[in-house]
Amino acid sequence: MEKKPVLLRLSPSLYQEVAAWAEDDFRSINSQIEYILTQAVNKRKKSKPKQ
Repeated sequence: MEKKPVLLRLSPSLYQEVAAWAEDDFRSINSQIEYILTQAVNKRKKSKPKQ
């Protein structure tokens, strides 16, 4: 699966928080952002009522 490049602008403070979190989890900042987004999408899918 090919990954799509995305330009993302973060405030310096948010960037530092994500960078520290990534370091704690032994991930790159890019991988950490992808992990956070994946978790959020999965959580949203689970909370949606089935139709």
